[in-house]
Amino acid sequence: MTKYEPNLHAAAGQPSLREMANAIRALSMDAVEAANSGHPGMPMGMADVATVLFTKFLKFDPSAPNWPDRDRFVLSAGHGSMLLYSLLYLTGYEVSIEDLKNFRQLGSKTAGHPEYHHVPGVETTTGPLGQGITTAVGMALAERMMNARFGGAVSDHYTYAIAGDGCLMEGISHEAIDLAGHLKLSKLIVLWDDNSITIDGSTSLSTSTDQLKRFEAAGWSVARVDGHNPAEVEAAIASAQTSAKPSLIACKTVIGYGAPNKQGSEKTHGAPLGKDEIAAARIQLAWPYPAFEVPEHILSAWRAAGARGHAAREAWEAGLANKPERQALEELLSGEVPQAVKDKLAAFKAEMAAQKPKLATRKSSEMVLQVINDATGMTIGGSADLTHSNYTITKGMKSIAPGDYSGRYIHFGIREHAMGAVMNGIALHGGFIPYGGTFLVFSDYARGAIRLSALMGLRVLYVLTHDSIGVGEDGPTHQPIEHLAMLRATPNLYVFRPADAMETAEAYETALASRSTPSVFALSRQNLAALRHEVSGENLTARGAYVLREADGARDVTLLATGSEVELAVNAAEKLKAEGIKAAVVSMPCWELFEQQTPEYRAQVLGTAPRVAIEAAARFGWDRWLGERGAFIGMNGFGASGPAPKVYEHFGITVDAAVSAAKKLIS
Repeated sequence: MTKYEPNLHAAAGQPSLREMANAIRALSMDAVEAANSGHPGMPMGMADVATVLFTKFLKFDPSAPNWPDRDRFVLSAGHGSMLLYSLLYLTGYEVSIEDLKNFRQLGSKTAGHPEYHHVPGVETTTGPLGQGITTAVGMALAERMMNARFGGAVSDHYTYAIAGDGCLMEGISHEAIDLAGHLKLSKLIVLWDDNSITIDGSTSLSTSTDQLKRFEAAGWSVARVDGHNPAEVEAAIASAQTSAKPSLIACKTVIGYGAPNKQGSEKTHGAPLGKDEIAAARIQLAWPYPAFEVPEHILSAWRAAGARGHAAREAWEAGLANKPERQALEELLSGEVPQAVKDKLAAFKAEMAAQKPKLATRKSSEMVLQVINDATGMTIGGSADLTHSNYTITKGMKSIAPGDYSGRYIHFGIREHAMGAVMNGIALHGGFIPYGGTFLVFSDYARGAIRLSALMGLRVLYVLTHDSIGVGEDGPTHQPIEHLAMLRATPNLYVFRPADAMETAEAYETALASRSTPSVFALSRQNLAALRHEVSGENLTARGAYVLREADGARDVTLLATGSEVELAVNAAEKLKAEGIKAAVVSMPCWELFEQQTPEYRAQVLGTAPRVAIEAAARFGWDRWLGERGAFIGMNGFGASGPAPKVYEHFGITVDAAVSAAKKLIS
């Protein structure tokens, strides 16, 4: 390990890289101490590596933080957020010393873990370990796709990620490195903070994996360096940039480097160092400056490093001005869905109203995606090895392959965890709207990424088919019960369960227009009748719920349903009508959108009559719509294996059950 040398690699009249790195160390330990909360060890250990990366390699311009051709930097080990915040302050982003002093405080942009949208320079929200490195895979893939469409003069940048032991232990990392290696994402470089420490202590407590062999087996270039030797780090990054494969650089570091009594120990991982240890660290690091003070000569060197990319950014913009494809590029980067998509969806809805087809909504989804994909190149599709069950590929879509990124369909393999996070990376990179498919029951696997899609406000589309006990013979392992409730409980996530082709088209139209909210489409395996026979003047699904069939006169009962059970509700209403009972049917394709409507509209839709809810899933959440008097027809346990109609009958989700519940309520 490199010994502490304050003037390591100093140019004449300039601070050394070690002194510049010590600015990161000092700011990090001071901010954590001021907050009495945080993780000083990782920033102190990786300060030398980060200094080399940001001063020698990273292409960025703090004055234009959203420059499309900037390098992307992902702090996958998000607990070390002060590393990133220190770098942003030092290089001239909109982060002040006051922001660092307010680290982890309510309302501060310097949150406990880096959060997208909170501060320029944070490319993605990180903290849940493994998500960051996988999101970086998506960013690197998006860069290659943009390069394939517009050439190197428009898109030619690297994606760098700093990952820790925790990132590499989480199972999602296996999916990520496997996919990245297979696709030969050569402009992805991961710097591993190889400090051999986790919260519990030494990594030897829980793992014996040779990570370099693991990455090498997955098709990566690998190297090991002393993370406190800038020359070794610089040479390794330069070599990685020439590789035809993604690269892992294992940077052997000392956690809490510079804290003489605690460095190398888990004691520096997740707790302030304490005033005495900070005082000792200042002596050890030859850093005699007060808390939160960076001397002018060191700050000037950092600001000069931050200004390196300004000329390159201006040259990129000037070059773009003369390109014939400039308009197409700007439209793609704007994120605005072309009017052609809206026009073609309107024509599709008119066609569905005229034809009244009986279709599974997964098939309706395929037809809608065909319309969308034909009208715009913004959408990038994929599936977790269920392409021909999810119906996510459309005619004319070419698959992305190793070394060939000109296609727009991703075979994610059996990697639901990674699929969601990679889609997040594609959305964050800009230029594309990703959608990916699996079964609804396997949203369990993608849950971490779905939550981050919602937290970051990303337009990511999850096509989740086989949405109920209608899966049939596959049985309870594949029949989702609690999943709708879990997804609906997630803030800022639209959960669409359309009842027919018309609602499916409206759901996609709404999702594409929702630039800061991800969407889930819960789609049926079984065929469903067309329930909407006229094209409405407005997108009724965008209302979240609406009266599909009104009663003849004052309502005796209101039947609420989603998806495949709306047809059941319509049939129950007809049967009740024959017995002189006036029943209205309310379709509720998206609860979240319904909650956004005015109280007057919600009251008009729900009415004052007793309500019966029908959904082949768990009851949880339905009581908010049922009121004090209401009945629920659905599941209170797991499913069963058998043909779908028999399974519905077995669990009492039938027209007769709905009729009986309605009669009981109004008697």
